[in-house]
Amino acid sequence: MARATFSLDDATIAEIRRTAARLRKPQSHVVRDAVADYAARTDRLSERERQHMMDVLERLRDAKPTRPAAEVDAELKTIRSARRTGGRRHQSA
Repeated sequence: MARATFSLDDATIAEIRRTAARLRKPQSHVVRDAVADYAARTDRLSERERQHMMDVLERLRDAKPTRPAAEVDAELKTIRSARRTGGRRHQSA
């Protein structure tokens, strides 16, 4: 296990000590658990980020198509066919 040195304010140190005493755990475990909890929460979207993504999805859903569905279907059919046959063939120079 690696050792590290950090500077923390007095209130944070006091909170770590109180929590460690209450849980009957070493202070290093309290800090490790706190960092793990914080890391897990930062992987989630904030309410602001979530709302922004929902707004983008709504704009995409409400946007008018830029070309006919038949044209898109034809392009997708061509792409799928090319994938099944190994993609485009390149000629040697």
